[in-house]
This record gives sequence, structure tokens and C-alpha cells, in this order.
Amino acid sequence: MEIWIYFTLLAATMQAVRTAGQKQLSGKLSAMATTGVRYIYALPFAWGYLWWLADYRDIDIPNLNNDFIVQGIIGCFSQTLGTLCLVAAFRYKNFAVASSLSKTEAILVAMLGAFFFAEPLSLLGWLSVVVGVVGVFLVSKVKFSRRSILAGSDASMGLIYGLASGLGLAITTLLIRECSLSLKTDLMVSAAVTLVFLVTLQSLMSVVYLLVKDRSQFALMCHHWRLCLFVGVTSVLGTIGWSTGASYQTAAYVKALGQVEFFITLALTYRLFKEKITAIEYVGMALIILSVVILLLWA
Repeated sequence: MEIWIYFTLLAATMQAVRTAGQKQLSGKLSAMATTGVRYIYALPFAWGYLWWLADYRDIDIPNLNNDFIVQGIIGCFSQTLGTLCLVAAFRYKNFAVASSLSKTEAILVAMLGAFFFAEPLSLLGWLSVVVGVVGVFLVSKVKFSRRSILAGSDASMGLIYGLASGLGLAITTLLIRECSLSLKTDLMVSAAVTLVFLVTLQSLMSVVYLLVKDRSQFALMCHHWRLCLFVGVTSVLGTIGWSTGASYQTAAYVKALGQVEFFITLALTYRLFKEKITAIEYVGMALIILSVVILLLWA
């Protein structure tokens, strides 16, 4: 198998496990603190991985250029907002359904890549988009109307947060690829540099926000340090996988293959959270998976 497949499978596995950890944390910490944990506790591991990799491959760490910095900053904000929305979605949807809504990221990556990153879709690619959209609405079990949004029902808010998460993470994936390629060096090293830049800036953003808004969260993060460390380690492993996979292959294909995470999510839903999934939600989630299979195999 090609190297991007190995890293994507690593990313998908670690992301499913990390998201489960964040769901558990969401009942103990605020949404922003739960989001910040994945960066703050991942930071030392990210730096350690970069220095080890550069030494192992005997390659100098490249200087950052303007394109990298601008795209990296935008990617930091979009990933933070995407993760924050995912954590918020857990309050309105169960683990599997909220995760499925965020997995529209794969479809959004394909669409945004086609429109803004010169990665056009075939007819089958657009078919996958339509199938995925139908699946999203079945999973959401809500009539996406102006009235339901204004009413602020749990179903409509869960849908909004889930889709917003997918959009934020889709933008991040595309920008991670652009950042890595802009360094014009060994792809594994450039992916590691991108990882470190994102995690460092996101950690600073999270710390500053919590210092200003809610300092009490730091004590809770220390009290639940085992779970926080688990989230941090799985997060950095997942990001290593996504950033390296996206450096070697088009982002749409990386995210399409990454949907194997869905099956891990289902297993965690049953085993860990004891949550039930309705028949219509199964159909909707199956359509989302079908859409990315079409994208990966035939588009």
C-alpha cells in the first residue's frame, strides 16, 4: 500500500478514540477547555516528534514562508472552531450521530477543493456529494427550516453544530496540505512542521482564552490529567496521520478513506457510551459512508 494509506488509517483510528475521550471530558470541562486539551497536552509530543524526525531523516527544519504562515493561521482558527462545534454537538446528539454529522467534512473537502483549490470533481464525485447530503438530513432527523433554526430546538442545534464542525475541519485539511507543500522539502518533515505550527498556535489561543474567560478550567484539566493526557496523545498521533497523509495525497481522497473511523465510532457508541441508534439514523449514516466510498473508489 502507498504510504498515505497507512498514515490515513492511523489518523482515522486515533481520531475516533480521541473524540470518544473528548466526549467523556465534555461532561467535566467547558467546551473550550475540552477543545484546548487536545492541543495543550499534545504540544510536547508534537515538538518531540518533529525533532526526532528531522534528526532521523537527516534533514534541516525549513524556514517558514509567508504562504505557510497565513494559511497556517487560518487553519488554526478553523480547526479550533471545528473542534469546538463538535464538542457542542455532543450535547444535542449522541456520539455516533454527532460524529457522523462532522464527517460531512469529507464531502466538504471535495467541494471546497473543486471550487477553490483546483481539484475538480467528476460526475460521480458530485453524485457522492448528493448522496452524502441526503444522509446528513436523515441522520439529523430535523426539517432544516428557518422556523426550526430560530426556535433553537435540540435537533436543529445539533445539526448546525455538526455541519459547522465538518466545515471547519474541511477547511483545515485543505490548508494543512497547502502549508506542507509550500515548504518544498521532504514531505514527512514538512507535515511535521505544519503539525507543530498548528498545535503551538492553538495551544496559545486556548490558554489565552481560558486565562481571560475561565481560569477555573485549568484546575479541572489538572484534576482529570489522565483523560486529558489520553486526548492529547491520541490527538497528536491523529494529526500526524492527517498532515502526512494529506501531504502525499489529495485531501479529498485522504478524508474519504478516513471514513473507516465511522466503524470504530459505532463500536465505541455501543461499548463505551451504551447509546442506541435508530433505524433511520443507520440509513442516514450508511448513505454518508456510501458517498465517501463512491468518492474514493469511482470518482
